[in-house]
Amino acid sequence: MTSVPEKLLPTPSHTVGPFYGYALPFPEGEQVAPKGHPDQIALHGYVLDGQGEPVPDAILEFWQAGPDGSLAGAPGSLRRDTTTGGHLGRNGTDFTGFGRVATDADGHFALFTLPPGNAGLPYVSVCVFARGLLHHLFTRAYLADGADPLLDSLPAERRATLLAEPQEGAHRTYRFDIRLQGEGETVFLEFQ
Repeated sequence: MTSVPEKLLPTPSHTVGPFYGYALPFPEGEQVAPKGHPDQIALHGYVLDGQGEPVPDAILEFWQAGPDGSLAGAPGSLRRDTTTGGHLGRNGTDFTGFGRVATDADGHFALFTLPPGNAGLPYVSVCVFARGLLHHLFTRAYLADGADPLLDSLPAERRATLLAEPQEGAHRTYRFDIRLQGEGETVFLEFQ
């Protein structure tokens, strides 16, 4: 007697992480600008899930134009120790235009950089990696409000999710929270 196999359903896609958190961050990944630079700004905030709970094991990558508008960046982010093969971190003198930051146990991140000099409104590009995501997410943190093709295409409440808020009493500090879904969800961009 031959048995007929049951119909098998496809398995769902696998999600990212949180296994990557131990390998991707590198020393001083948050320090895009040289420490102590007089024009340094801080961009910080929280990564929150659909219920408003912090995501403690997300990784954020940041890219931006230099203060002069250049997109060239500089090497110096991923120097290796020739003895151990491990990461030494940044060289401490160059503006690299790239940062990689893990969220802490409270879902908080902080980036120290220079004001971007891109044409139009200044912004920092952000890529979010987190458990539960099938694909990483792209967004922008605008450091000012004004005329911009992307911002102009959004209703006011959605536009607000892309605006980093200057922090009162904290010189050159901006807050930018990222909500992965739900009420107040951050606008995420699709690249084709």
